[in-house]
Amino acid sequence: MSSSSASPTIRKSLVDPLAFLPCSTVTEYGKAQNIYGFGQPCPGLFLVLSGMVRVSRLARHGDQLVVDFYRTDDLFGDLGLLNPGTTDEQAVPHHKATLMSWSTEEVQEIVLRRPELGIALLQTFGRASRGLVDRIESLSCEPIESRLARALLRFSERIGIKQPDGSVLMEPITHELIAQYVGTSREVVTCHMTQFRRRGFVQYSRKMIVIRSAVIRGWLEDGPAAPPLVSSAAAAAAVSQGSALS
Repeated sequence: MSSSSASPTIRKSLVDPLAFLPCSTVTEYGKAQNIYGFGQPCPGLFLVLSGMVRVSRLARHGDQLVVDFYRTDDLFGDLGLLNPGTTDEQAVPHHKATLMSWSTEEVQEIVLRRPELGIALLQTFGRASRGLVDRIESLSCEPIESRLARALLRFSERIGIKQPDGSVLMEPITHELIAQYVGTSREVVTCHMTQFRRRGFVQYSRKMIVIRSAVIRGWLEDGPAAPPLVSSAAAAAAVSQGSALS
């Protein structure tokens, strides 16, 4: 019997962890208030009820790297399930956020009673891991302007609101945070964002960012044939100027 006839039976639909998690403690966090911090244990699993949460890691050289932004109905805190000790990770509200949480012990007890939760969590965090693998590939192989373009697309999908004209409206994200996400300096991000604005990829102010996703995707699809938006000399000058001002 061919293997292809068995594949529909083997393939299962994704399971929602929230189907197995009971209602729990709800906490409101203000802007920049630590949910958990560097050098502290991650206390368990968190569900974003409203607002947005930013998770960062502390690199060996002391810089912060943004792991991701989590929006309403997203789960985070998988590190607490894997390693209950101190972490090099920090979670803070991007502005403010309301979260429901379960301690590591509570999650473990529920998994023992309802093993389906374990499968659902593996699927949820497995999908997140696949996204991180794609991001590592981009960081390793692509120039900064491509990494920045993919980051903007990621933000637009995760935390943006699609507009009637096809563009995506987002709350503002500082160039410093974008730099921590794509692995470069604030000055380099500012240099490339200026070029993105001139090319019509984005519009931004202190109150909002408008991302024209279709235009950015078209530019990325052109691949190596697309000319770099900023020369390496201009980017180096931006870094030098930023270093002189700091």
